[in-house]
Amino acid sequence: MNAGPQGGRRIALLLRPFTKDPSICRSCRNAITQRRNASTAAAVAETPTPASQIPPTTQASSPKPAYQINASVVLSRPPQITRDLTTFEKAYFFYQRRLNERLALPFTRYFYFKKGTPADLEWKRKIKQRQTAARDIGAYNAYSKEGWNDELLVGAGESEPEKQVQALLRDAEFSGVGSDETGEATKESVERPMPRITEADTAGDVKSLNRLLQRTLYLLVKVGEGTWGFPTAGLVGKENLHQAAERILVQAGGVNMNTWVVGNVPIGHRNHRLPKAILESENSPEQLEEKTFFMKARIMAGQANMTDNKLGLADFKWLAKDEIEKTVTPGYWSAVRNMLAEL
Repeated sequence: MNAGPQGGRRIALLLRPFTKDPSICRSCRNAITQRRNASTAAAVAETPTPASQIPPTTQASSPKPAYQINASVVLSRPPQITRDLTTFEKAYFFYQRRLNERLALPFTRYFYFKKGTPADLEWKRKIKQRQTAARDIGAYNAYSKEGWNDELLVGAGESEPEKQVQALLRDAEFSGVGSDETGEATKESVERPMPRITEADTAGDVKSLNRLLQRTLYLLVKVGEGTWGFPTAGLVGKENLHQAAERILVQAGGVNMNTWVVGNVPIGHRNHRLPKAILESENSPEQLEEKTFFMKARIMAGQANMTDNKLGLADFKWLAKDEIEKTVTPGYWSAVRNMLAEL
């Protein structure tokens, strides 16, 4: 039963170093071990390190960037008025107004007008003409036998905004006050609304902000005799994109523009490899490409002034999205078209 364990102990004793010899006392064994460790440490300390194994210390040089980082400002003027309605929208809204006349309670005349007063005479004259309390739905009586016929026929002009404006103006110009109930009404002067088409639209002035009031306009600039694009310049020092955009607006358009740079995150970017002629010239730049980040901005008031600008700009325009496509190069358009609003 003990043959196995006893054989293992004998083999272990044979494999032990002499420091584990049972014939040596414990104090002598500890002294020998300490002396061996001290001699080993001294030998390691005295061993010289070859000079070839010591790597030379060199100062790390920062690599030059492969891109020229630019900031570009997409400065826009938002729409000033609502867009024109489609044919379907005009017919739908007009139908809703006539339907409201059918569902509403009858107009209580004597609750609003005292009998025999000028206001009462005016009301009786107007209700005889338009047959309803509403002023912009044409001649329609929701409580007559033809009250169900509230839809427009093809080619009818009652749903056109211009005709509705004229009906409202005509209703406001005549007070309805006369010698009696059938007397002629007196005409009053009424201020007319401003037209949706401005003088700048008629004259084709692309430098005016008072054009295309239904659309979003963007500021495009011309660099010397070159191509058109958004105001662009490189970053200076440690400024970020937001600070660079504010600086570019002042340097490009002057201080007479009240602008607002929206956020700190760009709305897009464009990589542009410099032409081969520029790279092979004597004054070739160190970077091979330009990486431009576009920042969104709004103009609140004022106008751009290219006089004494610091970016070498020659001209500017305020253009809508479809006009920009015809002005810039195809490569530039493919990079910026998804950043621009349709309206």
